Amino acid sequence: MMIDLHSHLLPGIDDGPEDLSTALDMARLAVASGTTHLICTPHIHPGRYSNDAASIKLAWQAFDKALKSAGIPLRTGFAAEVRFGSELFTSIGDGTVPFMGDWNGRKAVLLEFSHADVPFGAERMTEWMLAQGVVPIIAHPERNKGIMRHPARLKAFLQQGCLLQVTAGSVAGKFGERARKLAHSLLREGVVNILASDGHNLGKRPPDMRHGLRVASEIVGERQAKHLVLDTPWKIVHGQLV
Repeated sequence: MMIDLHSHLLPGIDDGPEDLSTALDMARLAVASGTTHLICTPHIHPGRYSNDAASIKLAWQAFDKALKSAGIPLRTGFAAEVRFGSELFTSIGDGTVPFMGDWNGRKAVLLEFSHADVPFGAERMTEWMLAQGVVPIIAHPERNKGIMRHPARLKAFLQQGCLLQVTAGSVAGKFGERARKLAHSLLREGVVNILASDGHNLGKRPPDMRHGLRVASEIVGERQAKHLVLDTPWKIVHGQLV
């Protein structure tokens, strides 16, 4: 049993699969790799991917119906990978951001920074989010070039109480040596909360966590690695998967 908290399986709404057939094949691959539960997290990136909670819910309902019709035994839910930006003030304020679930009495949201660097003022934004009762889950920090250069940039977010989601493919070395080294370092430091696939397609970025989980088990031990793909994810999303 594994829970994948970050994946792009909903067809036609971001840079994930273009059509339903591919999306279903990705779901079959996820199941074959041992994933039993999966949260669809399409991008919300104003100016690029204009998704919102309502449109994502509609896309997920159609996808979930197709999964059942195809007999694919994958339990799914939905949230979003939300791009850092001033729009968060509005969407969190009016409750229209798709939350992942709950973490210790707070709503949880998957937050994406630019891949180039940590945005200016990011720590103030995450501090504001936490004050609103929302805990940021920082998506794939090990692939952020600014954090690669200065891993200490994560310290403020960790001290605030943000969670970290590392990509299984990074742990396995599929995103380059720098991402692999940083992912391994974060695992050894014990600051990684969630391992997820960030699956986008059937090729270079499949929804398959097996290799990354295997390597993570070698670094932190099998029991702790299981926490990253089962216990902690379940604590966050069980409310929408039960």
